[in-house]
Formats: sequence, structure tokens, C-alpha cells
Amino acid sequence: MLRKLYDWTIAFADTRYALLALAIVAFIESSFFPIPPEVLLIPLIVATPHRAWLIAGVCTLASVAGGAFGYYIGAELFDSVAQPILEFYHKADKFDEFAARYNEAGHWAVLFGGLSPFPYKVITITSGATGLNFMAFMTWSLIARAVRYFIIAALLWKFGTPIRNFIERYLGWVFSAFLALLIGGFAMIKYV
Repeated sequence: MLRKLYDWTIAFADTRYALLALAIVAFIESSFFPIPPEVLLIPLIVATPHRAWLIAGVCTLASVAGGAFGYYIGAELFDSVAQPILEFYHKADKFDEFAARYNEAGHWAVLFGGLSPFPYKVITITSGATGLNFMAFMTWSLIARAVRYFIIAALLWKFGTPIRNFIERYLGWVFSAFLALLIGGFAMIKYV
């Protein structure tokens, strides 16, 4: 089944809907969806390496736009959803302390969340909830996401054929490693 999905994604990469699908996945992943855009980004670049920079650019811009939506979710839904819960548990004052600390070094959190396997949506929503400066949030998001996706694009563009052969030969292992990183990112939420 995994092989069929991979083959379908490679075939899909050369259709006119590939970039739109990538943009949608990158957008929603930055605000609430659990699957990272690399699931489409990597096969799209492997299948069409001559479009690597375009694919990385679309992924970056859509991800940053989705991050802005995640920021909005945190800013607008915090008062109606999270604040009553914090007050019920008498933790509202603790959140104010957390928000002050977060906003002092929030750019580092955005940079870390944008570059690492840590779920970026947690950072986008938290940034909105704490009121991190929106322009700083957008600037650091753009830097982090561009670095992340353009490094992937550069590596796949430069070493595409060997990487494609490796992926095709060890698809199960590659998928397992990717899944482990994804689960590890969610596990990090618990301890950070």
C-alpha cells in the first residue's frame, strides 16, 4: 500500500494540481493539521527536480500564510476558549507570566518551531495567544520556513537521483523514520 501511495504521489507531481495540493497542505499544517508538507514536498521535488525552487517557494509562502492563520486562531480564540479554562483552574496569572517570558524570546521559539520537527502549529497558536509582535512573528516564520524548505529543495535538486533511488529502495524504512520524527515532535510538546 505504501508503494502505491508513493507511486501515485510521484505521478501526481507532474499534474497541474500538485502545487495547489502542496500549498493547501502547507497552509493547514501551520495552523492545525498534523501532517507536515514534506509528505508532498519531497516526492514533488524528486519527481520534478527542475521545479525544486518553485516547489520550495510555494511551500514556504503557503506555510507562512498558514502560520498567520494559526496566529489568528491563538489571538482570537484564546479569550473565548482558553481563558475560561485557565480561570477555572486558577492559572490565568500563570499564563500572564508565561506570555511575558515567551514574548521576550518568542523569536527564538518561532525560529526553532519553523526549522525543527517540533509541530510549528503549536508555535503559531502560542504566538497569537501571547500577543507576540505580529511582524516579528511573520519575519522569523518566513526565515525559518524558507531555510527549512529550500535546504530540502537544494539537497534533492543536487542529489535527486541517488536520493530517489534510496527512497524507492528503502521506502518502508524512510517512512518509518519520518513517522518516528513526527511522533517525536508531538512527544516533545509534552516536555517543552
